[in-house]
Amino acid sequence: MANKYDKSNGQNYAPTGEKNVVCKNGEFIVGATQLNHGHIYGMCNGLEEAGATIGYVYDSDSQRVEDFIKAFPTAKICSSEDELIEKQEINLVATSAIANERYLVGLKALNAKKDFFSDKCPFTTQEQVDLARAKVKETGLKWFVYYSERLHVESAIYAEQLIKEGRIGDVVAIKGWGPHRISLKDRPSWFFNKEQFGGIITDIGSHQLEQVLAYSGAKDAKFISSRVGNLKHKNYPNFEDYGDAFFITDNGIPCYISVDWFTPDGLGTWGDGRMLIQGSKGYIEIRKYIDVAADKEGDHVILVDDEKEYHYKVHGKIGFPFFGKMIRDCIDRTELSISQEHVFRSIELAIEAEVKALVI
Repeated sequence: MANKYDKSNGQNYAPTGEKNVVCKNGEFIVGATQLNHGHIYGMCNGLEEAGATIGYVYDSDSQRVEDFIKAFPTAKICSSEDELIEKQEINLVATSAIANERYLVGLKALNAKKDFFSDKCPFTTQEQVDLARAKVKETGLKWFVYYSERLHVESAIYAEQLIKEGRIGDVVAIKGWGPHRISLKDRPSWFFNKEQFGGIITDIGSHQLEQVLAYSGAKDAKFISSRVGNLKHKNYPNFEDYGDAFFITDNGIPCYISVDWFTPDGLGTWGDGRMLIQGSKGYIEIRKYIDVAADKEGDHVILVDDEKEYHYKVHGKIGFPFFGKMIRDCIDRTELSISQEHVFRSIELAIEAEVKALVI
């Protein structure tokens, strides 16, 4: 089994944090199915640390199930996905299925009266989003998405707190970078098929667009332009290794995002993910996973205002409050962790940028 805590490989990296239990033992049961991406470990880590019980697992690949059981020994093996989803005691179904199949698991989960937690990207077409929106409206159940580059990164969480405190004044512009290491030997065949992974902006660009909405305080954004291309991986003709996009949020903030699969092997992590949030009275830079050539530990928040420069090192100091709020939202039927509209609009913007992109 690949080391799921290996920071050099984004496919298998799964953050861990301190326990912050928000429910009674056995009160919130999770079933995990279709473990096609290592993000399922991060998803389940966060839930377990907040008090959930990882109760059941299913995958057609017995090795993936065996590896999962080693990480989450409370999970019982189901003989089929239908058996898992129909378990009456399960509160939430989680999946990291192949990207263009994740919505199918969600529809089945909501039909079985279970809330649902999808890896990103949760959808690869607008038609899939429309089906999910209709099912959420019909059932009143929740469709969560693991937008991990904000929700499971302490520096990203802390930066949001600083913005809300007014430390940089009003946000006036946002730029986001999401480079990734391709790790060719670890990638399954579907990773290179655009029909299955959705395109680079739909896939990893959805992280950046989710953050654009979160940090700007906007509910929506207007598409301006985008580009995608397969620049250096011609052996995989259905793949895209570069993408970028311009948007303006509904509260007037210009935003730019750039994503690629060109992280060199010399970097001490799988990608030098950064966000730059320009404010009217200062700016914030988030260095999420590394401070290059200075500190291999991640979670650096750089803030500059009219008084001085600040460098906050927040690794292990903030925690991951999303997961506890998510569990309580399921139990209490509230909407405190993330709004359903935010979940859907983030990926819809990414899909729009992908579909309308100029191909380089």
